[in-house]
Amino acid sequence: MKNFFLAPSILSADFARLGEDTQKVIDAGSDLIHFDVMDNHYVPNLSMGPMILESLRKYNITAPIDVHLMIEPVDSLIPQFARAGATFITFHPEATKHVERTLHLIKEHGCKAGLAFNPATPLCFLDYVLEKLDLILIMSVNPGFGNQSFLPSTFNKLRKARKIIDDNFLDIILQVDGGVKLDNIAEIAFSGANSFVIGSGLFKHSNYDNIIKEIRKELNHAHSKSIH
Repeated sequence: MKNFFLAPSILSADFARLGEDTQKVIDAGSDLIHFDVMDNHYVPNLSMGPMILESLRKYNITAPIDVHLMIEPVDSLIPQFARAGATFITFHPEATKHVERTLHLIKEHGCKAGLAFNPATPLCFLDYVLEKLDLILIMSVNPGFGNQSFLPSTFNKLRKARKIIDDNFLDIILQVDGGVKLDNIAEIAFSGANSFVIGSGLFKHSNYDNIIKEIRKELNHAHSKSIH
């Protein structure tokens, strides 16, 4: 079966029990933990910093942690997040003056590198840095807040990004973030995504095991559809 990666966004978790809630979604079958960083500057909200990431590692969260930097500028905080325990660090091209240099900085600090695309950001940045990427993140909402509705224009953007990856025979994760739910995840997967950031669509449920099993069924359906 095609590898699909579930990446719960702990922005929607219970912050009073963050370590416990994070471990529960891992035990229920998640693959990555999505760690949203917002600065009330690049986006109109404020969230988590390196100290919280470090605390999760000290809590013995060993799963890969996928840090999504919605901040500007980015370079000064990359070493801090790397030291705190990030596995992936993803940033927005608009938030740095030198995209290639920022990618190099991420790799230099031992992390995998990702580039995030807002709904109105063109994919043309990939023309220059594609082979330096481990992850491409397509935003299906405008960043800054949780619990937004999935933008239908994302489907076409995912198909374009998937074609770019496949045409270049590269092993790059294609991730989608924003409004991902049980009722649309199969269509999102069929459009080319193989990593799914899920916030309220997961954490609003009381039983993480059951909802993740249902999500996996939907992804299996998408995979079966894609090979017929």
